[in-house]
Amino acid sequence: MKRCPNCGDLDVDASWKCTTCGAAPRRVGEVLELAPALASANSGFRVEHFDQLAAVEERNFWFRARNRLISWAARPFMKRGANFCEVGCGTGYVLAGLARVFPDAHFSATEIYSDALSFAAARVPSASLYQMDARSFAFADEFDVIGAFDVLEHIEEDEAVIGELHGALKSKGTLLLTVPQHPFLWSQQDEQVCHVRRYTRGEIQTKLERAGFRVVLSTSFVSLLFPAMVASRKRSRVDDAQYDMTADLRLSRPVNAIMGAMMAIEFALIRLGVRFPFGGSLLIAAQKTT
Repeated sequence: MKRCPNCGDLDVDASWKCTTCGAAPRRVGEVLELAPALASANSGFRVEHFDQLAAVEERNFWFRARNRLISWAARPFMKRGANFCEVGCGTGYVLAGLARVFPDAHFSATEIYSDALSFAAARVPSASLYQMDARSFAFADEFDVIGAFDVLEHIEEDEAVIGELHGALKSKGTLLLTVPQHPFLWSQQDEQVCHVRRYTRGEIQTKLERAGFRVVLSTSFVSLLFPAMVASRKRSRVDDAQYDMTADLRLSRPVNAIMGAMMAIEFALIRLGVRFPFGGSLLIAAQKTT
């Protein structure tokens, strides 16, 4: 069901006009703008970074490994014809990966930045795209699976967002998350990409349970490369004007291949049932229970 992002009522017609408050979002190309005041500037991310990310995602080992892990974790929940929504889809790299693996699913995606959605539209032309504030999610009881991949750490009101996503899921629907882990790893990189936190496993699990979810899968990843990650986070600071967020992502082919091989070994172990207790990131699948 559609929900008016302005007043919260469910009395919304097919064109998204709310018959209660009269709000009527505009459509820009294939994108429906539901939070236009935040479409080009907000504190969650730097819009200029999307061009940089789009240029490196396809080649970098970390993005490729994360996509492989997400697709594996999603498989038990992506029944034929499943209705899936990615929240904070960025350039659509994960969305495109899932669309290739699950061609029979129906895909939607939201992003607060309109500029990012232009990349997502090119990568997954069949997806329904919405410029939307996750703190005021415009759906109720709509999706079988919702994914938020490295999104919650950008939002101060993360528990409010988790509650909104709970309401947007159908009964027994599934929320898939990846988040950066271990507060002691906090560094300039977190600051520059507009993180507001790194999670502990207990913190994110408690927030999910409080919202009415039951965690059914939890594992760290970027675990075999964890020592290298810790070392990289100890480097000295540089001025904001000199900071390049993609410097660590633009690797030589040999280094990229070696790290990709390590992540492939890690993925194989996870598939065999190993659940890593530490790592740069955390993957969680949580089922709606209430």
